[in-house]
Amino acid sequence: MAQRIQVLLTCDVCNDDTVGTENIRFGVDGTNYEIDVCDSHGAKLRDTVAPFSGAARRATAGGSSPAGRSGRRAATGGSDRARTQAVRAWAKDKGIKVSERGRIAADVSSQYDAAHN
Repeated sequence: MAQRIQVLLTCDVCNDDTVGTENIRFGVDGTNYEIDVCDSHGAKLRDTVAPFSGAARRATAGGSSPAGRSGRRAATGGSDRARTQAVRAWAKDKGIKVSERGRIAADVSSQYDAAHN
C-alpha cells in the first residue's frame, strides 16, 4: 500500500483559511523565523524588508567579528579576480600603495567599497 502525503499551507497572517502560497524564512537579532504566507503578505513582507536587505551584507556561516563586520570576502571565482583588478587599479589611481600580487589590505578594500557604494 502506498501513502501520499499532501501539505496544505494556510496564511499565518490572515485570520481565516486563506491558502498560503509560500514559506518564507528570515532572521532578526540572531533568531531565525519561518512563516507561511499568501501572495499579498509575501509581497508585503518583501516590500517592508527591501530597504534594509538592500543596504545589508549577507551573513556568513561563521558569524562576524565583534565590530559586526567580517574582514574577509567569500571567494567567488572569476568575479573575485575582476574585483581584485579593479581595486588595484583604483588604488594606484588614488596614489594608495598596493602590491602587484597577493592579498589586498583590508583597509584598501574598505576604502574602495566606500568609494563605490
